[in-house]
Amino acid sequence: MKTPFRAVVLLLLTGLLLSQSVRAQPVPGIPTTPDPSGINKGRFIGVVVSTAAFYTITMLVLRKQWYKKRVPFHTFNDNREWLQMDKVGHVATAYCMSRGGYELMRWSGVDERASILTGGLLALLFQTTLEVYDGHAKEWGFSNGDMLANVAGTALFMGQQFGAGQQVVSMKYGFRKTIFPPYRPNLLGKTTGQQMLKDYNGQQYWLSVNLASVLPVGERFPRWLNLDVGYSGSGMIGGHENPVVVDADGKEVKFTRYRQFFISPDADFSRIGTFSPSLQRFVGTVQFFKIPAPSLEFSRTKGLRFHPFIFPKE
Repeated sequence: MKTPFRAVVLLLLTGLLLSQSVRAQPVPGIPTTPDPSGINKGRFIGVVVSTAAFYTITMLVLRKQWYKKRVPFHTFNDNREWLQMDKVGHVATAYCMSRGGYELMRWSGVDERASILTGGLLALLFQTTLEVYDGHAKEWGFSNGDMLANVAGTALFMGQQFGAGQQVVSMKYGFRKTIFPPYRPNLLGKTTGQQMLKDYNGQQYWLSVNLASVLPVGERFPRWLNLDVGYSGSGMIGGHENPVVVDADGKEVKFTRYRQFFISPDADFSRIGTFSPSLQRFVGTVQFFKIPAPSLEFSRTKGLRFHPFIFPKE
């Protein structure tokens, strides 16, 4: 199972990379054309050095901590695990990395086309290196499904940026605590922090659409308003299937595995025009996380349910 370090990478990158800002419409104050002054050498050198250092250190740490025992390269088919939640996570990670790399390049004064290519290639380099590591790991293996998801996430960013010059649709992450980790704490996490990284039941991934970018709205329409469509899974205490577990009284407990689909409003604070360009990019850094908001959930198991703000434990 590759949950821990994949999620760690995802969360680390949202803090390391400077911006997740959405610039559809375009965002007031953030220039969408190349800076006539050209590349800012100080920023550019800093970005290149810090990115190279982060990549090198991360790979060395992962290799030492997660890949101590190496075996001959082999593949591993995990496409049916965790109701494909891990695959959606790969898409989101690749999207986040592509976009973060792009924003760093633009912040450095690099032109649009080169920034898009750099962001996408950095994301694929990072993710492909991890997959090659997996291919030499006894517990896992190189996953074609993971690589396809990595490419999809990168393509989601690059396609929009090349085709429309903006990110009409972005990806976000959400989390809620669930009842499942106590039954398999080593697998799903003992603390809230660990569960955010390990418990797929508690993770949600959202496609966030900026309404002002796709609808013919007036000037008074809030440019920061988004509508999100989310996906998650529940009832999972194992990858392919659930093992036998018992409660405190020694009675067997069975969970039904099922998919969940959500719809919820959201806000993109980086679109607030009163912020300075630098602050807009800084605010955009946290935009990968879905803000708490009322939502509708649909599943075949429990039908249609309304959640006021915080998802309940299940």
